[in-house]
Amino acid sequence: MKKLFFFVSLAALLSAFEMVSHTNPMYEIKGEILEDGSGSALIGVTVIEKGTSNVALTDIDGKFILKTTSPCATILLIYTGYVQQEHAKVCHDKAHKFSLVPDLQAIDEVVVTAKERKPAKVRRKDKRSRIAAGHSMALMQRSMPAPSRPYPPTPLQTEDYSTITENRFLSPLSEPLSTFSIDVDAASYSNIRRFLQNGDLPPKDAVRIEEMVNYFDYEYPAASGAHPFTVISELGASPWAPEHRLLHIGMKAKQIPSGNLPPSNLVFLIDVSGSMRASNKLPLLKSAFKLLVDQLRPNDKVSIVVYAGAAGLVLPSTKGSNKPKIKEAFDQLQAGGSTAGGAGIKLAYKIARENFAAQGNNRVILATDGDFNVGASSDAEMVRLIEKERESGVFLTVLGFGMGNYKDNKLQQLADTGNGNHAYIDNLQEAKKVLVNEFGATLYTVAKDVKLQIEFNPDKVQGYRLIGYENRMLNKEDFNDDTKDAGELGAGHTVTAIYEIIPVGVKTDLLAKVDDLKYQSTKETASTGSTEWCHLKLRYKQPDGNKSQLMERSVTPTAELAKTSDNFRWSAAVAGFGLSLRNSPFKGGINYNMIRKLAKSAKGEDPNGYRKEFIDLVDKAERLNNKLTVDK
Repeated sequence: MKKLFFFVSLAALLSAFEMVSHTNPMYEIKGEILEDGSGSALIGVTVIEKGTSNVALTDIDGKFILKTTSPCATILLIYTGYVQQEHAKVCHDKAHKFSLVPDLQAIDEVVVTAKERKPAKVRRKDKRSRIAAGHSMALMQRSMPAPSRPYPPTPLQTEDYSTITENRFLSPLSEPLSTFSIDVDAASYSNIRRFLQNGDLPPKDAVRIEEMVNYFDYEYPAASGAHPFTVISELGASPWAPEHRLLHIGMKAKQIPSGNLPPSNLVFLIDVSGSMRASNKLPLLKSAFKLLVDQLRPNDKVSIVVYAGAAGLVLPSTKGSNKPKIKEAFDQLQAGGSTAGGAGIKLAYKIARENFAAQGNNRVILATDGDFNVGASSDAEMVRLIEKERESGVFLTVLGFGMGNYKDNKLQQLADTGNGNHAYIDNLQEAKKVLVNEFGATLYTVAKDVKLQIEFNPDKVQGYRLIGYENRMLNKEDFNDDTKDAGELGAGHTVTAIYEIIPVGVKTDLLAKVDDLKYQSTKETASTGSTEWCHLKLRYKQPDGNKSQLMERSVTPTAELAKTSDNFRWSAAVAGFGLSLRNSPFKGGINYNMIRKLAKSAKGEDPNGYRKEFIDLVDKAERLNNKLTVDK
C-alpha cells in the first residue's frame, strides 16, 4: 500500500511539473556585443534581464545566450569602463547586435590627490554605469554590487612593488659596455591599465617601461637560418630630445604553428586561499584558465594543484582531449584558508617531474595574487626553492590576479628566477591575449638565458642610457658566464629595447662629472675613425642546452624621426608614456599630445585593438594628470 501511495504521489508530482513547464516555457535571447567604433568583440559583458536574477556573460566572440521565461525582455548591459545600456523589448525570435561606448566621464568623476585617493560624489543615475569585470563574475552568483568606479578603490598600502632607480646616462670612456637580460614580461602594462581605468594614476614603481614596450608585437623580419630568432637595430632622432638619438633593438623568435608545437605537460598551480575570494580573483581565474583549456590538444597533459592552508592535487595528469573533466575540476574550486605557497610550488614541480614529457614543454603555471604567508614565504627562501626546481627542466609561468593586496614584486621575482614569464590578468580580454592569442609564446620557449651586450663607440657617443630593464641589468663579465641566469624567449615573441644616446658634440648636463683618476686617464682617446655607433653582441642557449651561442652585429645608420619605421615610433611613444607616468627626470620635452601624435602616426594595422586602447589610456592619463594639477 505504501509503495502504491509513493508511485501515485510521484506521478502527481511529475504531472504538476509538466504543467508548470508548459505554462512557463523558457526562451533564449541571443546576441553579440561589440565595442563602438573598433567593432572588437567584448568578452565578459554582463547581460541581465531587468527585475530578475537571469544573467549571462558574453563569450570569447562577444556572444551571449540569456535564458528567460518571457519571449521579450528588458535587458541591461554592464561592462568595465563602458556606459551601461538598457534595451527594452529584446525578443528571442532574432539575433541582436549591440555596441558599447567607452565611459569617458568615469575618470572625470574621480578626485585624485597626491596624498590620498578617494572617489568623488557620483550622480545617482551613474552609480551603476561602471561595474568591474570581476563583479560580472559575482553577478553569476546572483549578487549585483554597484560600485561607483570600474573597480573598487585600491588600498595602495597593501600592494607591493619593487623600487625602481632609473638607469642614468653613462660615458663610453669609463663605461663602454652595457649588459642586460631580455624581458618578455608584460604584467606592468595591464596593471597600469587597471589603475587608469579605475581613475587612478599608477604608483611610480608599478611602471616598468620595458614591460610596457614589450606588451605590443612589432613587425620584425621572420627568423631564418641557424638561430631561433632574428635581430634588428634602428637609430633615429628622439622625440623628447631631438638632439639625442634613440637606438631601437628588436628581436623576433621563430613562429611555430600550434599544431607543430611539441606536447605540453602542464601543471596548473592555483591559489585558493582566503585572499582569492574576490570576484576578480578566483572567479576570473577560472574563466581565464578555461580559455587555455580550450587550446589544449589531445597529446597535451594537465594536472591541477591547489594550495591554501595546505597543498593538494585535485586533478591528476589528464589528457587535453578530456576538456570537460578539466573544466569540471576548476568549477569545484573554492577560496578559503591561509596561503601555503611554498608547499604548493614543491608539489607542483613534483607532479611536473613525474609526468615529464621528453622533448616536450614542461611547465608550471602559477595563478595567484602573490600573497604567500605560510611556510616558505620569504623572498629569499622562495627564490632558492625556484632556483633548485628549475634545474629539472620545468619552466614557470606566473599569472597575477586581483588588486588591493597584489604582490607584484614577489611574482616578478618568481618568474624571473623560474625560467619563465609574468603576466597580470585584469579581465577576460587579457586572458585571451596571454592564453589564446599568444599561446605558443606564453608556453613554449625557443631560447633561454638570452643576454645582450652593447659596446658604444666614444667617437660617436658622448653618453647613453638604457630605458627600463633596471631589474635586468648584468655585470659585464656575466655576458660570457654560462652559469648566469637570464631571460627566456617564447615562440613568436618579439622583444624590444631602447637606448637614449647623447651624440658627441651635444651640450649636456645629464652626464655626471667625475674627478680625474690618479693612475689612469679618463680623457678622450685617439679617434678610431669608425663610423659605427655601437657593436651589439647577443648570447643565448637552446631550451635544453647548457652552452651559449653568440650573435653579433654593428650599428651605423641614423635617421630623422619622420623617416623611422612604425616599429621605432610606436616603441618611442610607449616609452615616452612610461617616462611621463613615472615623471622621470629624463623625460625631456615629452607631453601627452606628443605621445598621442607619435602613436597615431605609427598605429599601423591593429587587428586586436591593443594600440587603439593604448591611445585611449594616454587620453585618460592626461585627464587624470590635469585634474591632479587643478586639485593642487
